Amino acid sequence: MKEMTINNPGELPLAVQALLDYAGGRKKMAFTGEIGAGKTTFIQAFCRSLGVAEAEVVSPTFALINEYEYTTEEGKARPIYHMDLYRLEDIEEALHIGIEDYLYNDDYCLIEWPELIEALLPEDTVRIKLQIIGDSSRKILFL
Repeated sequence: MKEMTINNPGELPLAVQALLDYAGGRKKMAFTGEIGAGKTTFIQAFCRSLGVAEAEVVSPTFALINEYEYTTEEGKARPIYHMDLYRLEDIEEALHIGIEDYLYNDDYCLIEWPELIEALLPEDTVRIKLQIIGDSSRKILFL
């Protein structure tokens, strides 16, 4: 476990680097926290750090899954899957959208509201918990 506090959005790149270091190459990440805690904002910063154009990264609340593209250090274009499962009713819906295809591949999969699919998450999923501690301050736990 790693814990850190950020006091403003300008510190998000440091948090993203800390997450990448903590993850050690793992690419399945589950983000939890109350509405307004900054899950989407953190994911935007994560995607920016990999070179995704900022304008492309929006919450997939209604689409459920957005796909972004980044270029690896080796120069290969790879997808990042960004999921928002808030609107799913049950695990059957998740299975119907093919969630296992996203969870068990070699690409980044960043999941907001993962609680419903906890039983499906790979064992090595990195869990990120965001907690509001002030107007612009957040405590971030990497588990």
